[in-house]
Amino acid sequence: MSKDLKRWDQAKAEGRRLALLTAYDYPFARLAASAGLDGLLVGDSLGMAVAGERDTLGVTLEDIAYHTRLVARGAGDLLVMADLPFGTYEAGPAQAMASAATLLKAGADMVKFEGGAPMVETVGFLAARGVPVCAHIGLTPQHVRLLGGFRRQGRGEAAARRLAEDASALAAAGARLLLIEAIPAPLAAEITRAIPIPTIGIGAGGATDAQILVLHDLLGLGLDPAPSFVKRQLDGAALVRAAMERYAAEVRERQWPAMDP
Repeated sequence: MSKDLKRWDQAKAEGRRLALLTAYDYPFARLAASAGLDGLLVGDSLGMAVAGERDTLGVTLEDIAYHTRLVARGAGDLLVMADLPFGTYEAGPAQAMASAATLLKAGADMVKFEGGAPMVETVGFLAARGVPVCAHIGLTPQHVRLLGGFRRQGRGEAAARRLAEDASALAAAGARLLLIEAIPAPLAAEITRAIPIPTIGIGAGGATDAQILVLHDLLGLGLDPAPSFVKRQLDGAALVRAAMERYAAEVRERQWPAMDP
């Protein structure tokens, strides 16, 4: 898939599903490009997946900019989204614009940030100034302290209605994509039908226009259990650990490298 967002709109209109992953470095971005994915997210999930933190709140704008540069070098024609971390956009549109400019200069094609109705003005402000935005509703990890943990959202009629209204408002304000995380599948399907922009689901059922997963969850590279909705495609941790064990054994037993004659 191209960086051209009109092609993403066309995919939605034609019912073609798109596949995205998170990425945090050059080698995995190159692999994703060669595997034919449609887009990559330099997510603040790196705080947990890469840095071993308990949540995403400690990730800085400089962290995201650094990893965006790495990913952009390897992504080829893939769309590269980058997260605005906690504390870099909530103060208002001007702060969000300055943060977005940093990430676009680092190589991002689009920025993503969390929040519903309170972020509508910011979405419109950035869109009017040429910054493509992916909005993010449902489970918003930067609000984990307020939510009381990583809990499924949109349960109950009032909560579902609020999310549906947020989705419509964000799309009307100029968001080009909408990421929907950890909400009931029927609600995600309803939102996907109701708004004109492509939706990206994670833990939100199979009716969204695209799907995204954290790379380390997909490849089984995390040391902690992955969320229940993840389909792990590889037991990466076991494979890597076995390779390290073989290396250590060969070194200790003087099997490698070969001794000079």
